Amino acid sequence: MSLIYPGRQKELKKLIEKLGLPENSSIKWHLLDLALTHSSASAKANYEQLEFVGDAVVRLTASELLFEIYPDCPVGEFAAIRSILVSDRILAKIAESYGFDRYLIVSSSAASDKTGAESRLADALEAVLAALYLSSHTLELIRPWLDPHFQRLATEIRSDPARQNYKAALQELTQGKYKTLPKYTVKETGTVQGGEDRFTAEVRLQEELLAWGKGRSIKAAEQAAAQAAFNKLVSSQ
Repeated sequence: MSLIYPGRQKELKKLIEKLGLPENSSIKWHLLDLALTHSSASAKANYEQLEFVGDAVVRLTASELLFEIYPDCPVGEFAAIRSILVSDRILAKIAESYGFDRYLIVSSSAASDKTGAESRLADALEAVLAALYLSSHTLELIRPWLDPHFQRLATEIRSDPARQNYKAALQELTQGKYKTLPKYTVKETGTVQGGEDRFTAEVRLQEELLAWGKGRSIKAAEQAAAQAAFNKLVSSQ
């Protein structure tokens, strides 16, 4: 392993240890370093190209796992589950669980943009997957630590009648049962950019307030409100 900064070498070794990979793994360390460099820190040497490759790698990883654990699953369900597994929301949570933000080189101005944190973490994870894949041209450095996350999440998704898309599920439910669609109103209620309660959404059905929810984005707040409303309607049936 030969990187310019010894301190950076130690950082990347710690990340590899967190992933549970052997210290003597045949990793192309310069690619891993690049995978954890944001474009705000370097306009030329950053993770963008690796992220492009990683987008395909994460889809392949999820596809292989689903094929193995659910051999009788219809293709349509495969696609629905995979779309959630490879979403920014899920990938960012996985990256966060390993503390990727500690290893990501990013400018101070970009780091202060809390609303972009989710996409940065998701992109960094995809770039790291690309770096590991290009180190061996197999998934041997990826599946040992990523499979457990995907397997747990796939089980949760399959048991969730809304498939974790509560806006779509609520719309289908209200359209089928009440012949009308829910309506959302969103207000900015928090002062901290990127805070968990930055936005508050209310969802109504035929002018009646069904539920409300909070989130760091308008989309997240609406999903939270939709989830509460969906659960309320299902439990009352």
